[in-house]
Amino acid sequence: MADPNVPVNGEDTEILDEGGKNILMGIIAQLGKSTDLHRVTLPTFVLEPRSMLERITDFMSHPELIVKANQIQDPVERFVAVTRYFLSGWHIRPKGVKKPYNPILGEQFRAQWKFEDGTEAFYIAEQVSHHPPISVYYYASPENNISVLGDLLPKSKFLGNSAATLMQGEIKVSFTNRPGEDYIITMPNVYARGILFGTMLMELGDIATVKCAKLDLVCNLDFKVKGFFSGSYNGLVGKIKRDSTNETLYEISGKWSDEIILKRGTKKEVLFDAKTARINPKIIASEDLQEPNESRRLWSKLTAALKVNNQDLATIEKSKVEDAQRASTKDREECRLHHVPRYFESDGMGNFDIKLKK
Repeated sequence: MADPNVPVNGEDTEILDEGGKNILMGIIAQLGKSTDLHRVTLPTFVLEPRSMLERITDFMSHPELIVKANQIQDPVERFVAVTRYFLSGWHIRPKGVKKPYNPILGEQFRAQWKFEDGTEAFYIAEQVSHHPPISVYYYASPENNISVLGDLLPKSKFLGNSAATLMQGEIKVSFTNRPGEDYIITMPNVYARGILFGTMLMELGDIATVKCAKLDLVCNLDFKVKGFFSGSYNGLVGKIKRDSTNETLYEISGKWSDEIILKRGTKKEVLFDAKTARINPKIIASEDLQEPNESRRLWSKLTAALKVNNQDLATIEKSKVEDAQRASTKDREECRLHHVPRYFESDGMGNFDIKLKK
């Protein structure tokens, strides 16, 4: 009997045909448990037609939330608003269980947003390392005193009938008109279930945090995976606390794909509703105006092939980009040259910052 909790034909599920399932099983048969999947060449039918550098912009789909957060004078309510902003990006995802392209070294993605009051926001992301894969991104709206700096180090592991993407890295949200008020955010992990048998399904799981040391506030968010016999999909619970005293100020519950509830005492309110939220579209230069290493132009032929479901052509176009990267890497190694990121700089300890114009 089918599990009544599984969202049949829903956005999170996918049923592969026998050919696709056999290809995946052939690859998996060669792997050991906990193998790092980043070094494994996956078939093109599991790919979402965009780069990870672009997928990160899902968290800027409701930018008005972070703009309004900075306008709140009460520090606790401002913290709640930043937490709302963080939770607003997870409901945006491709249909089925898909993985974005692994960015190549030096790949870049740029976008901007325009707001109703005439102000703007800008985004730049760059792949600063390939082994290990590190994406660094910067989002800013100077007129609204908003700065978001983040890095992402995804590590994918094969776990039997599941694959896990461990979302290492952190996000730093800053209000430039409030010195020292930085919000440090970590992310939940992503799981693809049913890759050997059953219906393929995407889940978010484990603990994410939002923390502001200056305000002495922390929010621990537990993204719930469904148990074998109980529970439901896309569940979320959390608490906002005084970090120094462990005093609970608010409780959070609901589903990250649906409605999230904020509770204080007996009072409840909707923190975020994915069903009614309006996405603010990003503005991206046309491909002919992009540089060769910008994501949409770089992967344009692969994306076009995937959109018409031409998997043979998609495999060829994917290989062309990856082969060019390998050749470039070989040339650098022979010349003993190191790749230097264009937009970001490292402090030598694994931390990156946006390069400032001299």
